[in-house]
Amino acid sequence: MTETFHQRLLTQTASARQDFMAIPVIQRALTGDVDRALYLRFLTEAYHHVSQTVPLLAQALSRCGAADRALAQALIAYIDEEKGHDDWILEDIAALGGDAEAVRLGQPGQACRIMCGYARAVIDHVSPYGLLGMVHVLEGMSVALASHVAGVLEQVLKPASGAGFSYLTSHGALDQDHVRFFQDLVNAIENPESQQVILSAAEDFYLLYGNVLRGLAPQEARHAA
Repeated sequence: MTETFHQRLLTQTASARQDFMAIPVIQRALTGDVDRALYLRFLTEAYHHVSQTVPLLAQALSRCGAADRALAQALIAYIDEEKGHDDWILEDIAALGGDAEAVRLGQPGQACRIMCGYARAVIDHVSPYGLLGMVHVLEGMSVALASHVAGVLEQVLKPASGAGFSYLTSHGALDQDHVRFFQDLVNAIENPESQQVILSAAEDFYLLYGNVLRGLAPQEARHAA
């Protein structure tokens, strides 16, 4: 059976994915070794990059040409689906006693700024297909981790309201459909140059998003290095 491009994407980025999964803060989250302060730091950075999702999708859409019709249609669907997800995060922050308004008005950490800036640069100066590398990493990791981590953290943190995990639980379940949509999309991309852009961007976003998570517990990151 001929290997699909999505299968090749998984194979060629396997090492980067393994490095990502080995990040200490991820391993801590999987075992429930997370306190409220760390989870709120995660939600804060999540808000800032999720709030950039629709603008990034719109930017990529504006860079599509006549030959990129399938990508353009997919981006329109993504835009419609992603609207309001940043509000879920603010609601979770408030439910856990955090200052949602301060987060909304604040600035992301350096690693998050670099990741979002890199996405904009790839779209404008390389190819709009590069954004699919970011989609692959962020949505793929949501499917792999979000629902499980949400369940573990809810048991550990035990918020009185039972709220504070809507972003993780909704994103984890929702993105399973997104991944199937993504698979069909990338498997329809036959241009070798566009495929290589996606592969390279995915490798980069594993590192860049990994740095966002490493920044949540910088002492651990230095120790692991």
